[in-house]
Amino acid sequence: MAIETAQLHRLAHLARLDLPAEEERLLADDLDGLLGLIAQLQNAPVAGLTPMAHPHDLSASLRPDRITEVDQSGALARIAPEMESGLFLVPKVIE
Repeated sequence: MAIETAQLHRLAHLARLDLPAEEERLLADDLDGLLGLIAQLQNAPVAGLTPMAHPHDLSASLRPDRITEVDQSGALARIAPEMESGLFLVPKVIE
């Protein structure tokens, strides 16, 4: 699947990339390679396979949970600018 120049320019615009003209062909070739790989993966025979989280049948050996630090919530609450119901209040940073 060959990517067209218009598609490449749109992708560069959406990704906020300043794409020099001399790099257009290189990027188009790279994207064509990626799209070809994705097409191969989409054609892989997966009917009847069980989904898995990891390719190896391993179980994690986890350490037991234990408290390693002293509760400092009271000390932190005393120096916090604002608290409500035991939670720290912070200024809104995202509109």
